[in-house]
Formats: sequence, structure tokens, C-alpha cells
Amino acid sequence: MGKILMVPALGRILLGLLLLASSLSALGSSSPSPDVRILSAERRVDLTSSIVKVYLTLKVENSGASHASDIFLAFSPTESEHLAIIKASLPEGKRKKKKYIPLDVNPTELSEAPNGAKLFSKQQFIEVLYILTHSLEPFPAEISQSEPQLVYYRDSAVLLSPYHVVEQILYIKTPTNKIESFTRVDPTNRAGTELKYGHFHDHPPYYSSPILIHFENNNPFAVVEELVREVEISHWGSLQVKEYYQLKHAGARHKGVFSRLEYQARPSINGASSFKELVAKLPPRVNSVYYRDAIGNISSSHLRTDYQKSELEIEPRYPLFGGWKASFVIGYSVPLEDFLFESPEGQHYLNFSFGCPLYETLVDSLTIKVVLPEGSKSPSAVLPFGADQYLEKTLSYLDVVGRTTVVIKKKNVVPEHNVPFQVYYNFNPIFMLAEPLMLITAIFLFFSACIAYLHMDLSLAKKA
Repeated sequence: MGKILMVPALGRILLGLLLLASSLSALGSSSPSPDVRILSAERRVDLTSSIVKVYLTLKVENSGASHASDIFLAFSPTESEHLAIIKASLPEGKRKKKKYIPLDVNPTELSEAPNGAKLFSKQQFIEVLYILTHSLEPFPAEISQSEPQLVYYRDSAVLLSPYHVVEQILYIKTPTNKIESFTRVDPTNRAGTELKYGHFHDHPPYYSSPILIHFENNNPFAVVEELVREVEISHWGSLQVKEYYQLKHAGARHKGVFSRLEYQARPSINGASSFKELVAKLPPRVNSVYYRDAIGNISSSHLRTDYQKSELEIEPRYPLFGGWKASFVIGYSVPLEDFLFESPEGQHYLNFSFGCPLYETLVDSLTIKVVLPEGSKSPSAVLPFGADQYLEKTLSYLDVVGRTTVVIKKKNVVPEHNVPFQVYYNFNPIFMLAEPLMLITAIFLFFSACIAYLHMDLSLAKKA
């Protein structure tokens, strides 16, 4: 298994990843080798939603006599700022028998790159997927209810690379064929919803050719500014989940007066860029589902369940236009045996999904709080990517000393972060008797007080 090393941005520099193959030494080169060149590079940029997805395929050659252990990929400062996730893999085999070996991602600092460039490195053929958030700029910034939403996308027609690139091509896919304007770099072709830049030949290292595309994108720009998920584990048989949402339409701001009559008459025209419903993917066998806001329960929701998944269709109290916000809570219960297991070492561990259950939604700030049973010890969380973690105490009903809570925080969360994570902890079953004993003790004391009260003589008169 290889790994990707990431480094933080420093002023006007480049961002990248360091990809190391499993057979490479840990003491590989720390700067791009002049003997390495990229024979072909193909980029496919997907702009069909509010989240930008880029698929990159590289064919690399080492023309020198010495062994080159690293291959570097460079990113612009804007891309580095909005990079949400990156995945890289080594393809093996052909066609139907093709397999992909994933590579890990870890931070590093490269001091020898020009201008402090931040880079990724790797060997052989590689395929990379990286996702950019907040990379579509609404223009105009304000639109009326009946106007379509137009956005800018900025990129480079050629791959920003620390190597000589022999041949390359760029494909950009837009949601519709309504493209207002785009930068032409010879050769450039347009066919329906796709722009094609290239083939380009023989570009030197760090060469860039800026392009700007202005196109229509009325897809929901749904952004959860803050999501707090509380997962409470009860060894009595259930898992309680509660999610607090701060939702925003992050597209072009709405201007003028909103007419619900016009919206209901022709929503595809008088509100094309707005959205009035979202779909949340919930676990199978979900029960006791509720959806409410500060006013109370919201009845405009529909739940579909089967043995593989559950989908909750939710509608806010009003459609969301650019700049509008909505706050609500989703809660549900699931059977404990579906998510709580025991490791070979005797530890209990929760296996739950990270990320936001809403489809095609970006989360600026995600906080997950896993509330462990009272008496739990040695908690630890295992995630497939970096995130901030710490412990806190939570007091609930019938608690004596409080429950240990594992808190996980991450920013810039996209749908690709919806992967399982685990929380391990030690728990002695004797602590399950704590709450029943407290109830029995409370009932015993209550009846003892009642009996004592009935046998007490509180009269002031003296007996004869």
C-alpha cells in the first residue's frame, strides 16, 4: 500500500501530494527528477453540480539512468485552498480484470521545490481523483426569482506540473449546453455540454495557461454551514442519532420580492436555481424518525425503507433561494447490533458512517459526538483520513459521573467522505446495572419515606 503526503500552503506557492509506491524506500528523492517526464496527461473536470470533481490520468516515464522514486503533481494556490479530498491509485491489469491499488495520504513539507512548491509524488501509472469546493463563483452575484444562475469556473488549459509534459488533453463537462463564454486556447473544441482543450504538446515544467468559463448551473448549491451529529450508544439495545443542520443556499443571492404564487405556477422558470427538497440516506432498519425545526415538527417528509438502506425526503418550510438559510433537526434510532461489534482483543467498537447523509451536499464544518455508555474506558477513534479529535464529558439522565464522549471535527466535508469509521472502547457489563439499581434505590427510598410519613404523628395536641 502506497501513501500520499500532503503539505500546507505558504503564500504564492503550489500545493501537491507526495505519492509513494509500496516498493519505494522511505528515503526517496525530495525534489522532482529532471529525468522524469509525463508522456500523457488526461484531465476530466466535472462541473455538473456545485462540487467540482477532477479525474486525472498520467503516464510517466523515467528517461534517466538512475532510479526515480517519486513523481510530483502540482496544484495552484486556489485549488490548494479549496481541496477537499484527493484519492490516488495504481491501476493493474486490463479491462474487466483491472484492479486499483489505493494510496494513503499524509502531510509532508518539501523544501527544495521552486518557490516552496507543495507537491505530490508517485511512481508508474497513476489515476487521481480530487474534489474542489467553493470553486464556482456566481456571476452575477445577485439574481431575481426568474433569472437563471450563471457561474464562473477558473482553471488552466494545461496541467500545472513540475515535469516536461509531452502530450495532454483537458475535457470540461458542464450541466447544460448554455455556455455564455469560454477562453479559447488553440486547439479548443465545443460539443454540446463538453469543452475540449488540446491535444497540447511539449510544455515545459510549471507552465500554465489560464482559462475562464462562464456557464449556467441551476443545480442546488446546498451547503451545510455546520452539522453536529450526536450518536448515543446504549447497551440496552439501541443507537440514538440526532443531527443538527445549518443549511444555506450558497449560489447567487436572491434579489427583489419572492412570489410564492409565481413559484408554484412555474417553479422551473420562477425559481430554477432554488431547491425545496433534499434526500438523506439513512441506515437500514431505521425507526422513530423525526424531522423538526424551531417551530416544531415538519410534516413535509417521506421515508422509504428497505433491507439495504433508508431514504428520507425532506422539504424545508419554504424553498431556498441564493443566500437563504434553514435550520432543522433530524433524529432516528437503529438497532445496536447493526453497528456495535466486539474486536478479537475484547474491545467494543462502533462502526458508523462519516460525512453528511444528504446527497450532493457540502459541509463546511462537521462535528460528530459519540456518547459512550457510562463506565467506558480507553476510547479511541479510527478514521481513514485526518480529523481533529478530543474527549469530553456528557451528562444524561440517571448518570452518576457522566459519559465519555469522543468528539471528531472536520472541515470541508464532501460526499466522498461518507465512509465508515470506528470508535473503540472498553466496557464492563457490570455498569449496565447502575441505572436499574439507581431506579430500584429511588423507588425503595420513596416508599420508605411514604411508610415513615404514615406512621408519624404530626398533631400538636397532647394524648390523654
